Amino acid sequence: MGLLGGGILAVWNDIAPGGDAEFNHWHTREHVPERVGVGGFLRGRRYVALRGSPKYFTLYETETVETLASPAYLARLNDPTPWTRRALPLFRNTIRTACRITESLGRGMGGVLATLRLGPLPGREEELRAWLTGTSLPALVERPGLVGAHLCEADLSATRVPTEERKLRTQEDDIARWVVLVEGTESEAVEAACHDHLSPNALGRRGASGEIALSLYRLLFCLSRESAPSPSSREKGSTWRLTAL
Repeated sequence: MGLLGGGILAVWNDIAPGGDAEFNHWHTREHVPERVGVGGFLRGRRYVALRGSPKYFTLYETETVETLASPAYLARLNDPTPWTRRALPLFRNTIRTACRITESLGRGMGGVLATLRLGPLPGREEELRAWLTGTSLPALVERPGLVGAHLCEADLSATRVPTEERKLRTQEDDIARWVVLVEGTESEAVEAACHDHLSPNALGRRGASGEIALSLYRLLFCLSRESAPSPSSREKGSTWRLTAL
């Protein structure tokens, strides 16, 4: 089992100077539990950069990408809490993308995650997708210390929904066209695997554009929904699994 469900929400962001403690406290105590309490959300994780930028990466796994444009989720986005209204203006250099999961290989969840933001050249989408799913990602998950490798592609209709929360961020969000995620147990193993299998030269030969951004992250916090998803985290009977590293 790789990623849970068929969709993800990937968010990269920096935080205004002096705002990290507030951001991390809000994200752990309110924001991720609120999101994972929405029907169709299965797991939420937050990472901090070891190398590369932005500083933070958040990954939500959902039943489908349509979950990220569902009435239940949009209701939360359009009714931000007072704490959310204080926290979101701290965001800087935000990249936010709802994606369909094209391929997800591996088992379990690693404490280290590499994110690769890239996109295909016009007319070479099938070539790049076939190489990633048929050659590169299968080779990655066979390496020692690697536990997962995933390709996700942006769904612009689910990403660009206008909401009240979006208005609270001081800059317009950027979008990642394609996202490759590589999970492992040690930073050295993940970084070496990306260097060997996902170098800019290798990607370029298979049809990737020159705009490729690789960052390496360490897991800070993870919250999973263990029961069948329900519309609200406030409902009785919800079961949670909490991981903080």
